[in-house]
Amino acid sequence: MKTDDLIGLLAEDATVRTKLGRMVAYALVAGIAISAIMLISTIGMRRDMADAMETARVLFKIGATLVLAIAASSLVFQIGRPAAPLKTRGLLLLVPLALVAAAVIAEMTVMPADSWRTRMIGNNARFCVMFIPVLALAPLVAFMIALRNGAPDNPGLSGAVAGLASGGIAAAMYAWHCADDSPLFVATWYTLAIAIVTTAGYFAGRRLLRW
Repeated sequence: MKTDDLIGLLAEDATVRTKLGRMVAYALVAGIAISAIMLISTIGMRRDMADAMETARVLFKIGATLVLAIAASSLVFQIGRPAAPLKTRGLLLLVPLALVAAAVIAEMTVMPADSWRTRMIGNNARFCVMFIPVLALAPLVAFMIALRNGAPDNPGLSGAVAGLASGGIAAAMYAWHCADDSPLFVATWYTLAIAIVTTAGYFAGRRLLRW
């Protein structure tokens, strides 16, 4: 390969990387904005949020979902580039998992065993599993549009990562409305809702992100 050709390819690759990063950033902002508007205009935030923010369980719920949203979204910026290094950012996903596991263990340690089931079921499990995917729809669509400007090695995995990020964003928003604060509830129903979005992202990615 001639030197001029090599320089041209490198310049073209740099342009694609810049364009993809910008598109993912736009998708992230648009997805968050649309989901936030949807949350506020429909169910709104919980009425006692000012008081609830003083409790450890609410801070954990918001913090853990926010960490997941940030970690997964940062991975979306990498996943659309062929041969991009994913290990370091992928390991960040262990942080919210560790937070949830620690909170569940703490809850089961301090609370009597006969209360575990009630805390896990909560009062709004069905609505939680339904509404988090609804809130995740806008960021998922936006991420898919952005990733179509890239060249992901594994379209299904890329879609799943986009779904995970979208589910994390939606869960972090829904946490401001949800009155079920037990880590057992979060670990069960939030995880299920995010898994649904991640699975949807996987199948959407296989279909839409092939190149």
